[in-house]
Amino acid sequence: MLTGEQELVGRAQRGDREAFTALASLYVDRLYAVATLMLHRRDAAEDAVQEALIRAWRDLHALRDAERVGAWLRRLVVRACYDEARHSRRHAAQLTVMPIHDPAVAGHEAPAIAREALDRAFRRLSIDHRAAIVLRYFLDLSVPEMADAMSVPLGTGKSRLHHAERALRAVLEADDRLPSRVREVGR
Repeated sequence: MLTGEQELVGRAQRGDREAFTALASLYVDRLYAVATLMLHRRDAAEDAVQEALIRAWRDLHALRDAERVGAWLRRLVVRACYDEARHSRRHAAQLTVMPIHDPAVAGHEAPAIAREALDRAFRRLSIDHRAAIVLRYFLDLSVPEMADAMSVPLGTGKSRLHHAERALRAVLEADDRLPSRVREVGR
């Protein structure tokens, strides 16, 4: 028996735009949250989600397992975030950073100082490392699911997560050693 989601996938694969719109609406908030955490800019996150959904519509015929539509869409948005990050590096002068503790994305309460330190450290990570942290700890994906979403082999996913955790820890420890006035200037 097909679930409503699987039925929407089938109808969308047959060209039903309304079914695709309904399907996209089921996932758009989660996709936007992932993109916002990875890119730290609302406009870039919106662009990445839009690009992922365009790719999804274009390539929906290639989706073989309707039950995995969520994982497939997540993989598309991660790829779109990588593309957007590459584009953003070329236009780095226009960056405005969105904090990781934005209530629309995070929803977790933590002391303000710890959130700011974590945000500063997170911004310093590469896009690969941010993707690993977001997928593993914010979305609570298993390591194999995280690697799948990043479209990398399991060993590469494990390695990226390990290096991301180590880099995040190093930045946080280094930040703790700096006098508070220096930290304020580095923002």
